[in-house]
Amino acid sequence: MQRYDVIAIVLANLSDEDITALIERSQKIITDRKGVIAKIDKWGKRHLAYEIKKQKDGYYFLIDFAGNGAIVAEIERNYKIDDRILKFMTVKKEGATTPEGIEQEVAAAEAKRTQAKAESEAVTEGKIIQQAEKVSGDAKPSFKKTYNREEISTKGE
Repeated sequence: MQRYDVIAIVLANLSDEDITALIERSQKIITDRKGVIAKIDKWGKRHLAYEIKKQKDGYYFLIDFAGNGAIVAEIERNYKIDDRILKFMTVKKEGATTPEGIEQEVAAAEAKRTQAKAESEAVTEGKIIQQAEKVSGDAKPSFKKTYNREEISTKGE
């Protein structure tokens, strides 16, 4: 088994049900052929860098899975046939290929994500407290020296 990412861009005007159906069909192809899905990310509607099939916007999604080459071939065959899919790309990647390894990898990534979120919230809270202390401390107005026309004209001489 190898680890793969499939990234696809579909028509932006599709309903959520249609997009979910496309993703579920891909899931079914993977699971029917004894593949293991690590994660599915819906990136949402984005503006394309250039027009693809006369479309300026597209809906992006990513499927991270472990499987064999037959799964990749079947997914790509289905994507080539489907007119709703503007573009897709399959990338072989490094990582765990067993179901247990993938679960551990996903759990570790989730723990790292929640830890980073908690740290960013703590930093933000700390900055707010520092700003509040700075404002409530000695608040001296800072004035800039202003010049009138006479001072400016005599300065240059």
